Amino acid sequence: MISNNQIHLFAKYKSPKQCDSDNLFVAEGCKLAGEVVKEHLAVRTVIALPEWLAANGASLPPSAEVLEASEAALERVSAMRTPNQVWMLVERPSAEQILQRHPQQADSPLKALAVDCIQDPGNMGTILRVADWFGIRRVVCSEDTAGCFSPKVVQASMGSVMRVAVSYMPLDAYLAQCRADGTPVCGAMLDGQSIYRQPLPLGAVLLIGNESRGIAQQLRPLVDHKIKIPNLGGTCESLNAAIATGILCSEFFRQQ
Repeated sequence: MISNNQIHLFAKYKSPKQCDSDNLFVAEGCKLAGEVVKEHLAVRTVIALPEWLAANGASLPPSAEVLEASEAALERVSAMRTPNQVWMLVERPSAEQILQRHPQQADSPLKALAVDCIQDPGNMGTILRVADWFGIRRVVCSEDTAGCFSPKVVQASMGSVMRVAVSYMPLDAYLAQCRADGTPVCGAMLDGQSIYRQPLPLGAVLLIGNESRGIAQQLRPLVDHKIKIPNLGGTCESLNAAIATGILCSEFFRQQ
């Protein structure tokens, strides 16, 4: 049974900074725990209710520290309002490790997503789910974008963070390199052309901007194709960034 000292130790991982410092991430709940096991990630610690361990303990890696906990103890460790049956502390896979297990398809109409200053963890996690759904294996983020392994992003991604290679870098340098390599850059912009009235370039990078201000001014000259989802209703001011990403990706793949 987990001790009070261990509860205090693992409760520190509610903080994204602690997770970043130790290069670990937290997976909470049966769904995420199942994804961790399926992806054969390196599990450091498992804290779970007796009934979960009875049903799933045999599938855990032998190297994992396994601690049985009561519901009250699990609640003290968990960052969720309603703790689930299992909490895992997992080593973060590198982008290279993810791409080895889930390589990008050569004929994908989108080479990567580029994400500029998406700050809401729910949006970031959902964008990773969209990328995973369409088989887009690389997401390149500005350095001020929400951390992909923060607890809220991991939860919102529902496991997709384990199958999408995410990197953080200055986007101006990345997009400039894309253009130098002949990769078209498409940017979601209000003054763009309707995605339903033009052919979209294949093998492109799709740039998604910040929830409130859109794509940063210094990045706009690096966009080859300004595109938009037309506001057919005419009354709604804007679309959620993650929803817009899903619609845009769907049209790229439809045109393929």
